[in-house]
Amino acid sequence: MIKKINDFLAGVPMTIVSALSLVASLALKIAKIPVPVDPAWIAVIVSGLPLIYLAVWRIIHNPGISKISSALLISIAMVAAIFIGDLFAAGEVAFIMAIGAILEDKTTEHAEKGLKKLISLKPREASLLDGDNIVKINVKDLAVGNIIRILPGETIPADGVIVSGRSSVDESVMTGESLPVDKGEGDKVFCGTANRFGAMDVRVTHTDDDSSLEKMIKMVTDAAKEKAPIARIADVAASYLVPIALGIAIIGYFATGDIVRAVTILVVFCPCALVLATPTAVMAGIGQATKNGVVIRSGEALETMGKVDTVCFDKTGTLTLGKLSVSDIVSLDEKMTEDELLALCAAAESFSEHPLAAAVVSGAEAKGLALPAASDFTMDPGGGIQAVIGGSKIICGNAKYLDKQGIVIEEALTAKTEALSGEGKAIMMVARDDKPIGIIALADSLRPDAASVVERLKKQKVTPVLLTGDHRAAAGHIAKAVGIDEVRAECLPEDKVAAIKALQGEGHHVCMVGDGVNDAPALKTADIGVAMGGMGSDVAQDAAGAVLMGDDIDKLPYLKKLAVTTVGTIKFAIGLSLVINAIAIILSLLGMLTPTTGALWHNCGSCFVVLLAALLYDRKIEA
Repeated sequence: MIKKINDFLAGVPMTIVSALSLVASLALKIAKIPVPVDPAWIAVIVSGLPLIYLAVWRIIHNPGISKISSALLISIAMVAAIFIGDLFAAGEVAFIMAIGAILEDKTTEHAEKGLKKLISLKPREASLLDGDNIVKINVKDLAVGNIIRILPGETIPADGVIVSGRSSVDESVMTGESLPVDKGEGDKVFCGTANRFGAMDVRVTHTDDDSSLEKMIKMVTDAAKEKAPIARIADVAASYLVPIALGIAIIGYFATGDIVRAVTILVVFCPCALVLATPTAVMAGIGQATKNGVVIRSGEALETMGKVDTVCFDKTGTLTLGKLSVSDIVSLDEKMTEDELLALCAAAESFSEHPLAAAVVSGAEAKGLALPAASDFTMDPGGGIQAVIGGSKIICGNAKYLDKQGIVIEEALTAKTEALSGEGKAIMMVARDDKPIGIIALADSLRPDAASVVERLKKQKVTPVLLTGDHRAAAGHIAKAVGIDEVRAECLPEDKVAAIKALQGEGHHVCMVGDGVNDAPALKTADIGVAMGGMGSDVAQDAAGAVLMGDDIDKLPYLKKLAVTTVGTIKFAIGLSLVINAIAIILSLLGMLTPTTGALWHNCGSCFVVLLAALLYDRKIEA
């Protein structure tokens, strides 16, 4: 009940009532109109009671020196002002504190939705093979050693090993890679990944509670719990200011024999400007970021970004566009041009739904090529396709598939495909009847501004690191292209988490930039996570402290510079507020300020600091 009353009084509507009561009190005082009850009592009750509640709560629950807070100092000043009969001064200091609390709450509100979305990826049922029968059972009832059947389009319900069948599996949930992985007997599959084409029978190796997806969910949960709330600068300073203020006030009383001067010192010493400096600057920084296409979820995230000295990048969808396109066309037939080879391959692949096939067809369409008629299409999931064009059998697929068809691949051709694979490209070999006629390579396109982003971060003394689930050759090729020296490839979600924790253990402040579901644990584990907002997954965005809207990675150096500028503004505003308070204390000791005029001085100083911090909203930030 007490907390409900406190929350009501501390809300925006009642704080407005508090402000109006202070305006009425000051107007009556200036006009020298006597009233039975000073309207400032409303501000004292509305804004003062939550303040006293907070001060008492921290004395009871906070450890050590943190029991002494800014709320305690302002409560003492408020009670002292009431004691000498200056209700306006008492209400004013409580009101300023209430404004600070409201501003700070607005910058830190963030609903945790990502975990629920991650959990929703878990299938509820599995198709258990029981002899010749298929029985639908709850995933939680699966045991290690059970054989389950997974049809095309289904989500794999448990970690396991394929015992029969072949297919292509979309493992983007685990690795972040958009290209499906061809799977056959003996290959591992993971819970939450999607079977794209062929049917598979899988032997369960981990139960539901021990699955790879469940581990990912646990990592996100644990990382969220490890996040400590941001330390309030005002309260840290107040731990030292309270005894100093009381000491100066007592000395002032005994030196002058004037209780009014002692109370005035307490009023002007209240760190309201200091309390307001942080949330106002943070709100201004968040507002400017929003104008420039960056959503920052909390003041803590913005402050943390200012301390970052290491940025870990995911590859697919972050440094790259996450879309496959034709990168190389190699014709082995002197009479066949590259465009003719591409049209022939696209015609054969036009019946397939595989992402590689779609990319080849799109490449041909982009060039405006006319596709010859194809018939008798057949597909071997995880291997390749065949079609008849112009009376010849056209075969498209990987080297193993062509070898299976009895097509001899010469050593020089193998060397060429290995060179292209070493650049992180997917290879599609094309044969006509029994002879190879060409190679089509596909790659995930690098973002045009990726190299520039890395270079600008380096100028801000930030070290870039590549963390990717892709194989080492592809990772190394991308890293070299953008100027990243430190590469960690073939990373599952837990490997990315381990890498980030290792960097943190070395004393680094780490930012993780990613876009996939698989990046969620790393985004939570890092000091701050930054998610891609356009094509990025909802889970990644909800796990991150900041989101780059429109997939504009070019905003990352700007975000870093904005964060540094915001923290600098906060420090300057805090320093200025302390100077203003020091001048007010001297004037109070000299008797030049009373509690009322001291409260007005205190109010003007707070407003000046707020204005200074608010100007950050329109400041031009270049990085």
